[in-house]
Amino acid sequence: MLVAIVDDHESVRLGLKAACENSGYTVVFTAATVRDLVQGLAGQVCDVIVLDLSLGDGSLVTDNVKLAQSTGSAVLVHSIADRVASVREALAAGAAGVIPKSSPTTTVMAAVASVARGDVLNNLEWATAIDADRDFAKAQLGRRERDVLHLYASGLPLKMVAMQLGIAHSTAREYLDRIRVKYVEVGRPAPTKVDLLRRAVEDGILPGLDSEAGDGRV
Repeated sequence: MLVAIVDDHESVRLGLKAACENSGYTVVFTAATVRDLVQGLAGQVCDVIVLDLSLGDGSLVTDNVKLAQSTGSAVLVHSIADRVASVREALAAGAAGVIPKSSPTTTVMAAVASVARGDVLNNLEWATAIDADRDFAKAQLGRRERDVLHLYASGLPLKMVAMQLGIAHSTAREYLDRIRVKYVEVGRPAPTKVDLLRRAVEDGILPGLDSEAGDGRV
């Protein structure tokens, strides 16, 4: 597993690097800013980028998450857990999850592994950040749209979703397209199946990360 680390405190970078290497992960690069990381990676793709929310260069949370994602890597936020607004912003920008700096090393390493597998890290910090933010806009999905999203985000192929609901494959596709449009309209795009799984968890349509989903566009 290839991991990169972004934190503006050298001691944190060194500690995370040592923990990752002790867990058998390969740390390909560490940096104090996301821009330095992207430059240092030079096109190399990691499985996970562990990212601090508050960096000393004055960069914005959303910009950092999206820039880190532009490398093709999943992003795991590693930060102080009480920064609810920043956590919410990072999740809305597409971070796969958040793990507080107060967590035991074994918990952080387990989170890295979960994100690398493509799982949604549905932990207490995630739920708190969403519940505490009244402005977190839920897409207004109809009952049938919720049914489609529930089955599809749980891991079923769209053809099987259609069969279970007794509708045509083309109709299931239309529902799925509508679902994606509605999430775009509230500023929470979900272009991939993993993104749809995140949205389903965030909106209470699915309970957590027991279900797996592929990461390709469909």
